[in-house]
Amino acid sequence: MELLNLPTFDYKLQKKDGKLYIFDQLRKKYLFLTPEEWVRQHFVNYLITHLAYPKSLIKLESGLSYNNVQKRTDIQVFDRNGQLFMIIECKAPYIALTQTVFEQVAQYNHTLRSPYIVITNGMSQYCCKTNWETFQIDFLENLPLFP
Repeated sequence: MELLNLPTFDYKLQKKDGKLYIFDQLRKKYLFLTPEEWVRQHFVNYLITHLAYPKSLIKLESGLSYNNVQKRTDIQVFDRNGQLFMIIECKAPYIALTQTVFEQVAQYNHTLRSPYIVITNGMSQYCCKTNWETFQIDFLENLPLFP
């Protein structure tokens, strides 16, 4: 797998039937290792290990309904009151983080109304804060500290 612009960690890989799997520390099981999963596992580790986000408040691949169509977010982070704090969309490293990617997560957030959204491909990331009273979106230099 490709070297990412995220801190490396001691991940566990397993080969089964000629396919590679990575251990997911949150779901406590091995998952098929796709480029997107590689980014997701690195980003989750970054949140927990380097930014001190509590792993018990992180949920992976959560479903939602948008315009009567079932969608899913890659990562959701909740605050200590159980309110959605951040949604994160992970793409494979070779996927450019374009306006289309940002619009995808913004559409999800129209339903979820998270204060923060992040897009990442493991090589770069963008984070923005949404003020739901004014509908103003501000891009941030860094991810916010966990409240």
